[in-house]
Amino acid sequence: MKKKEFVTQDLLSKIYQRSGSALRKLPPERQLAEEYGVSRFTIRQALEKLVSIGVVDIVQGSGIWIKPQARNNPLVYNSITEKRFDQIAFRMVNLHKKLPDREEQQVFGLGEDEFIWQFCRLRYVDNQKVQIEISRMPVKDFPDLNQLVIEKSIQQYVLGKGYRISHLLTSYQAVSINKEQAALLECKKGSPAMHIINRGILEGGRVYEISEIVDINYSCTYVIPFNHDNLAFRKGNQGV
Repeated sequence: MKKKEFVTQDLLSKIYQRSGSALRKLPPERQLAEEYGVSRFTIRQALEKLVSIGVVDIVQGSGIWIKPQARNNPLVYNSITEKRFDQIAFRMVNLHKKLPDREEQQVFGLGEDEFIWQFCRLRYVDNQKVQIEISRMPVKDFPDLNQLVIEKSIQQYVLGKGYRISHLLTSYQAVSINKEQAALLECKKGSPAMHIINRGILEGGRVYEISEIVDINYSCTYVIPFNHDNLAFRKGNQGV
């Protein structure tokens, strides 16, 4: 693990180890650099990540403040969501309308003669190709979907339509890059990757998007409360 990643993980651990108002601020950069035996630049990189994922605020002349809500909610961040929007770019590969298959009809609640959009785009992070994303969206809800939208934020586009996003349902599976994907991402066939399937769900329960992503540089961190009820359910009549 890189030094900046270790510092980030350890600071997160310390933040979540302390409850209530016991720890409201982190020590200053210079002190953290001494404690971890790293440069202030490394500390600054770790703190920038904590800022980007919404855990701390750095107030000039005041210090590094832990956001009160940081400990109250589950935290999930990955190699995409930790990046600022100015570090991410998209390039559309294709866009077309098609009739939905039976599964797509079921997911979107569409008739067999109602069209959906299907598009493919590449995601660049820090000017490097890292993802292929294939998405589907119902045409009747998003009739003006176009290249300009696809090469920006789909979520911002959906919100701009007046819809309210409720939650995402996401699953992950480790895969290997095939020949076609390798050509798009300019990497070796057989390279390890993560296959990520997302359903975007609106308030009220309608699905607005299904996306399948192949990512060659994926990492993810979760900080979630321990679920005692789930452990008891899984244990059944057996001992831990």
